[in-house]
Amino acid sequence: QVQLVESGGGLVQAGGSLRLSCAASGTIFRINAMAWYRQAPGKSREWVATILSGGSTNYKDSVKGRFTISRDNAKNMVYLQMNSLKPEDTSVYYCNRVFNQWSWGQGTQVTVSS
Repeated sequence: QVQLVESGGGLVQAGGSLRLSCAASGTIFRINAMAWYRQAPGKSREWVATILSGGSTNYKDSVKGRFTISRDNAKNMVYLQMNSLKPEDTSVYYCNRVFNQWSWGQGTQVTVSS
């Protein structure tokens, strides 16, 4: 059974940075396209960024140029470097694979104050 554990969230002022981490256990991690998602209070979960097994990336328009997704297949880890944070980035952030998603982890809260 795959377990996803997200970490690295916190409270930061607008313009600040955070680096989120996602640890995946119990799977052949390297073959999966992985993504970060987020869910703000009262809203549906939305996709943020994707990284394919070969390293290609894609981003939601509103985070392009500010967020960077990366992965370390040897460590079964996915990261999200978030710079120039805005209040509208405030959400719980989750990682999961792109297709046939595993059970969701607990997520990590990111709060950006204005």
